[in-house]
Amino acid sequence: MLDSMIDYQQRIDQRPVWQPAPDPARAHFSSPLPQTGTPLGVLHRRFVETILPYAVGNAHPGFMGWVHGGGTPVGMVAEMLAAGLNANLGGRNQIPLEVERQVIRWMRQLFGFPRGTGGVLTSGTSSATIVALHTARQARTDRRHLVAYASEQAHGCIARALEVIGVGAAALRRIAVDDRFQIDTAALQRQIAADRKAGETPWLLVGTAGTVNSGAIDNLATLAKIAQRERMWLHIDGALGAPAMLSPHIAPRLAGIEQADSLAMDFHKWMQVPYDAGMALIRDETLQRSAFAATDSYLQREESGLAANSPWPCDYGIDLSRGFRALKVWFTIQAFGGKRLGRVIDHCCLLAQQLVAMIEQHERLELAAPVSLNIVCFRLCRADDATQRAIVRHIQRSGMAAPSLAYLHGRAAIRAAIVNHRTTEIHIRRLLEATDHAIHHCAKGASA
Repeated sequence: MLDSMIDYQQRIDQRPVWQPAPDPARAHFSSPLPQTGTPLGVLHRRFVETILPYAVGNAHPGFMGWVHGGGTPVGMVAEMLAAGLNANLGGRNQIPLEVERQVIRWMRQLFGFPRGTGGVLTSGTSSATIVALHTARQARTDRRHLVAYASEQAHGCIARALEVIGVGAAALRRIAVDDRFQIDTAALQRQIAADRKAGETPWLLVGTAGTVNSGAIDNLATLAKIAQRERMWLHIDGALGAPAMLSPHIAPRLAGIEQADSLAMDFHKWMQVPYDAGMALIRDETLQRSAFAATDSYLQREESGLAANSPWPCDYGIDLSRGFRALKVWFTIQAFGGKRLGRVIDHCCLLAQQLVAMIEQHERLELAAPVSLNIVCFRLCRADDATQRAIVRHIQRSGMAAPSLAYLHGRAAIRAAIVNHRTTEIHIRRLLEATDHAIHHCAKGASA
């Protein structure tokens, strides 16, 4: 089984990026609950034949759809070690907790957060955002008429987290963006003033380091000043862009991130850790612990024995049963080092600029947004949204590449997010070749 996955990763470029699963493959997963066991060899063959070929394909260097990392064999075998150990990282006196604590300290140092910063590993930024925003709400003594602010390009997990913690998505003010798709800070300040005049309580300000549609980075330093002046909690959604702190070339553009009250980010995107692995980082560890501390009698702590080593991760988040996801993060950082991971980020951004140059030279394509990091949005000139969508579907079905769709100012665009460390200029050219084929196919369909 391990050999088959190593072979899969070594030869992945010889496979289609993505292909639709045929009905016979899907039929395998409609059978009733088995009452007797099946030999492991048979199950492995079923996996190879009916699961492996029909995954989303984000390990493939031609996958540029959603912002998915490519993973590495290092992370894969670390996941195997963690599964074999089968440690529950909710708490207890065990070294796996020290692994997670070290990862959190590394990230605290990377982002310039002070001593006394808390944190917890999560399944991803969506769950980390719930941890951060719940902490922010619990830290507020006056919880009436709370209002939150984020760019209209902010990720949907912000509104969902507000719903989950009981504030409600209606409390979110979505602020317009400028021509670079960054939050318009003048419009933000006008909205804050209007809300204060109406008796509302400005409470939370969300900055985005790498928006999901175009990769734009909000002016985090300016947002930090506004948050401080208005006495608001500053949260940074760094799901995509926060790891760019590892790049000396990009890190200066994240100035202000060190002043955030909380940060949510993913390891499974640009840091290439296998899914899933995210983190919430909270500037004041005591606030985070007071928001989540577990006090059940069966979780009573002791000075020695298995119930020692407090506080535990269950005191910093919503999960008591937690897998050892910190191990694959730890292995990845230790195996490659920050400098090499930073070079991967630079490589992705360089490829994005090469794609920009190719689009600008293309007779029928145009850029749909400025390129800030690694996401390139482009369109077929003078084509409607239905055509842009048809082009994306045709490219995906071709197996040559896998972009996705983005909607910018209400218009559809073809979106290429370059996140995989395996991607090269060859795959950028394949994307454009597949785009040309799709344009020709769509034109034939229209004329017919």
